[in-house]
Amino acid sequence: MILLPKHQYWTDIPVISLAFKPLLYFVAKKELFKYPLIRHYLSLLGGLPVDRNQSVRTLDSFKVLVSLLRAGERIVIFPEGTYFRNGVGSGKSRLLQMILKFQSELRDPIPFIPVGIRYGQRSGWRRPIEVCVGSPLFAEKESDAILLTRQAIKEIGHLCRLPLNQSSELGVTPN
Repeated sequence: MILLPKHQYWTDIPVISLAFKPLLYFVAKKELFKYPLIRHYLSLLGGLPVDRNQSVRTLDSFKVLVSLLRAGERIVIFPEGTYFRNGVGSGKSRLLQMILKFQSELRDPIPFIPVGIRYGQRSGWRRPIEVCVGSPLFAEKESDAILLTRQAIKEIGHLCRLPLNQSSELGVTPN
C-alpha cells in the first residue's frame, strides 16, 4: 500500500512512523540526503531519495520502490511534495503516475491511503496529535494519476479539517 499523509511539519515523519506498523519506507527529496544526520535518520526509516527536477536520476530509487511494492511493503509519499501549514497544497501526480504504470506487474491493485494529521493547540512543549486514516483509493492506469491525486488531496483536507489552498482547487501539478 501507499500512504499519502498531510505534510505540515518535520514531525510528520516520526508521527507517521509511530502510527503505522510494520516498518514503512519514506520517499523524500534528495536534497535531504545531503546532511549526514538527516541522511542517517532517513536511511534508518527506509528513506528513498527522489530528484524532483530530473526524474531520470530517480530511476534507481523507483526500481527499489517497485520491488518493495512487489514484496508487500508500505510506502509513504507526501503528495503535496513540501510543507503546507494551515491548508492543503496542490498535489504532485508524477510519482503516482510512474507507480500506476507498473501496477499491472503487481498481483493486486495498489491501495492509496489518504492520511490526515491534526495538530492541536500547544500546551508548553507539548501538543496533541491525531492521525486520521481515510478509505483506500484505487486507480487502474497511469492516466488516472491526476484524478487519484485530486481525490487524495480532497480527502486529506477533510481528514485534517484544513481548507484546500486555492492552487489545490485549481488542479494538480505533474511534478
